[in-house]
Amino acid sequence: MPSDKTDSSKTGDPKTGESGADAPDYRDTVFLPKTDFPMKAGLAKKEPDFLARWEKTRLYDRLRKARADREKWILHDGPPYANGDIHIGHALNKILKDITVRMATLKGYDAPYTPGWDCHGLPIEWKIEEQYRKKKKDKRDVDPVEFRRECRAFAEKWVEVQSAQFQRLGIMGTWDRPYLTMDYDAEATIVDEFLKVAGSGLLYKGAKPVMWSPVEQTALAEAEVEYQDITSTQIDVAFEITEAPNAPELVGAHAVIWTTTPWTIPVNQALAYGEDIKYWVAERDGRRFIYALDLEKEVLDRLPKAEKHDGLGLVEPSGLVGAVARHPLADDSKPAEWFFNRPRPLLPGDFVTTDSGTGLVHMAPDHGEDDFRLCRDYDIHPEFVVDGAGRYRDDWPVVGGQHVYKVNDPDGPVCNALRDAGALLSPSKESKPDYQHSYPHSWRSKAKLIYRCTPQWFVRMDDAVGGAQTLRETALQEIDKTRFVPERGYRRLKSMVEGRPDWVLSRQRAWGVPLTLYVHRETGEFLQDAEVNARIVEAVKEAGADAWFTADHQQLLGDAYDAADYEPVTDILDVWFDSGSTHAFVLESGKWPELRSPADLYLEGSDQHRGWFQSSLLESCATRGHAPYKQLLTHGMTLDKDGRKQSKSLGNTTDPKQVVDVQGADILRLWVASVDFTEDHRIGDEIIRGVSDRYRKLRNTFRYLLGALADYDPAEAVAPADMPELERWVLHRLTELDAELRRAAGDYDWTDYVGALETFAVRDLSSFYFDVRKDSLYCDAQDDPRRRACRTVLDILYGALVRWAAPILCFTAEEVWQARYPSEDGSVHFEDWPQIDAGWHDEALAEKWDALRKIRGAVTEAIEPLRREKTIRSSNEADVALVLSDTVDLGRVESVDFAELAIVSRVSPTTEAIGGAEQSETYPEAWVRVDRTELEKCARCWRHTPDVDTGPQLCRRCREVLAE
Repeated sequence: MPSDKTDSSKTGDPKTGESGADAPDYRDTVFLPKTDFPMKAGLAKKEPDFLARWEKTRLYDRLRKARADREKWILHDGPPYANGDIHIGHALNKILKDITVRMATLKGYDAPYTPGWDCHGLPIEWKIEEQYRKKKKDKRDVDPVEFRRECRAFAEKWVEVQSAQFQRLGIMGTWDRPYLTMDYDAEATIVDEFLKVAGSGLLYKGAKPVMWSPVEQTALAEAEVEYQDITSTQIDVAFEITEAPNAPELVGAHAVIWTTTPWTIPVNQALAYGEDIKYWVAERDGRRFIYALDLEKEVLDRLPKAEKHDGLGLVEPSGLVGAVARHPLADDSKPAEWFFNRPRPLLPGDFVTTDSGTGLVHMAPDHGEDDFRLCRDYDIHPEFVVDGAGRYRDDWPVVGGQHVYKVNDPDGPVCNALRDAGALLSPSKESKPDYQHSYPHSWRSKAKLIYRCTPQWFVRMDDAVGGAQTLRETALQEIDKTRFVPERGYRRLKSMVEGRPDWVLSRQRAWGVPLTLYVHRETGEFLQDAEVNARIVEAVKEAGADAWFTADHQQLLGDAYDAADYEPVTDILDVWFDSGSTHAFVLESGKWPELRSPADLYLEGSDQHRGWFQSSLLESCATRGHAPYKQLLTHGMTLDKDGRKQSKSLGNTTDPKQVVDVQGADILRLWVASVDFTEDHRIGDEIIRGVSDRYRKLRNTFRYLLGALADYDPAEAVAPADMPELERWVLHRLTELDAELRRAAGDYDWTDYVGALETFAVRDLSSFYFDVRKDSLYCDAQDDPRRRACRTVLDILYGALVRWAAPILCFTAEEVWQARYPSEDGSVHFEDWPQIDAGWHDEALAEKWDALRKIRGAVTEAIEPLRREKTIRSSNEADVALVLSDTVDLGRVESVDFAELAIVSRVSPTTEAIGGAEQSETYPEAWVRVDRTELEKCARCWRHTPDVDTGPQLCRRCREVLAE
């Protein structure tokens, strides 16, 4: 038997086409794969060509026409802000939407996609103000209409930039007809929707504490707020009790309150206690202090410990009923009606707990929601002490004219005044004033916010109008009808709607849609007149929202009203009302007739439970009585490779444009489909490299299919019933894969979807079926039934896999399709979900072949050490003795050509013990012994078989093929 080296020099390799120098050249006699489809993808260069091709052939428009008679499926696009380059979160969101829409198209629906942008609001206005600040220019010195023009131009620029960036990701839609909230038609619809809310009785003007940005000088919605950890000054303050009708012994004692906002003490008007909390009276230095018994340790840890407190006994909450305290900054030399000299009643508050503090809470109705509600119930009203810039009124004692954040220090005016009054119990030299906690900040300016009571326009959540349900009740009812993916989104949105306050609609800004109301100067009531409203809407439709600021208001009011009697409101609508109204001017307006309402799906980040999901729900419920969507899908945040939030300052961001320019958009798309996007997920260079490796395996699967199907003629197809078992097993696996993919697609579970495709392509096909059938494909006669059956299955596989991959790998699938079906205007994206015959499902066959694959795995496992040691060069040189336990059906192995299946020279299966056989680790029911075969190798197919003759050194099969 010649050595491997000598042997390989004499004969060719039918699998590669390489031939030895002295051997006959059989390359022309084997059917090697033929394809121009490259192994190297070159996506970054190819993808723009496909985009240009799709645009030239109007692929999207032709797809709409082709699907016009199909059932519609609508994903409504949540509008991103047009204020900068896209980031990785944008890329993830838009790719998820594109995959979802393409999948609906593949499933047979007419699934159009209209992208849109949010063009109003603080994010854009803030950018223009930044430009002004760099030029040392004040926005207030600029004509408001001119300022709005600059905002519009800024948004237009970034809409164009982002549109190109999104399209480069392969996102298919009406990019030539997107929706913009700043389009005149859109602004007119927003105005119309607002006037509907106003006419419903849900709108009112009131003075309530709202999240306020002193930097941006406007109210903010909860969705515009982010929370950051800060360190605040914590203080304990003593309020002397002057009246206690239910517990006279408490007169002269001091109620102790704790706060991390010393700046609110100068606006205090009451104290709150808990009706279920037991209080404790302790004495020190002749003074008595009252605080919650359960918080005694925490209180004493903060107060100076020079002397031990002596407990005087318990006080039931009933003892505090009707009690009154004195403000620590009271001054007997001032009149009784002076603000600090007014009595501070102790009021029962259901929000008071013993989680922290003292169990007693100071109430400033100007600066807290609970404070405002409790004080309102007892006819105590805000004083409006702090202005929009965060400064106290000039006439306010102690802190007049100062900024609220400048008076908070332990040595600031508030603490010093309290200290001088003997009311500041902590901080002291023995206690730390620092307290770390989470605090609201503006997500745009990053500045700290305050609760500030100002007159604003609100939508009622809990007042039923005309005997109907309240808005909150309607919204909660619609949430119960909505499908949530993942399911936890249901609890999140429901709890937010259950606990949210009235919706603050007004903003003190310049760029956006105005609250187009006329308020009577004497009564304070806003005008409700259908004809006036129609004129307002028409004016905005013709000239945009600027029309309100340049209007001849008498003309809009008409002859029935005198403009001198009315004041036009100049506040700007909450931008969430803009985006919450998009269903009205996108899905319902008829401008995009291919759309319809309600949408089947809204898909955004989980932060939109308090943003767009909620504002859309409330707006639609207020104006239509139902939700604008049937399903809500949410995704998490994209973190860096180490699980940290991405930040430019940390230098850990992943730029989607860079990934696309280097790797290609399909790599980014595969990453999106591969991560569990319902949770926070990670990205980084190493992760992208791993995705690229997975992509290559899928690409190689397609390349193999294309090569093996070269010159395939459908006339050579074999009916499944006439196929060998191996081919019928592949068809059975297709039925299983079809079910897996349908389930995953229905659940928007792209991780499982891609995982199932990859597992099938790599484990079932490349590592098994392709491997086993290479010999038949290359070396059987051209019309051999086995080879024809294999090619029939490969054709079926190609048709299914390329379609299933198309929604994810939209560029690669098109390349694969065009490689086989070249056409100027053809596309894989016109195709429907592949038709998999349910009759191919065969559980008994699957059980048999699953067992055979396990036994094959045991043989492969035993061969590998000999390959590593170079005892044998390939599995074809292995002679295998296979011992199976009594629990294994030996007949299954004997019923197939197991040597062909295991790609070895020969297999001798038995249930009798054989010397030298070792038990398999992966399949303990098998013992295997591997020897180097003594059989000759066929010079054409390279198999070692007993029927290789000594003449031309060909096996019987190859001799017969050559004879033909």
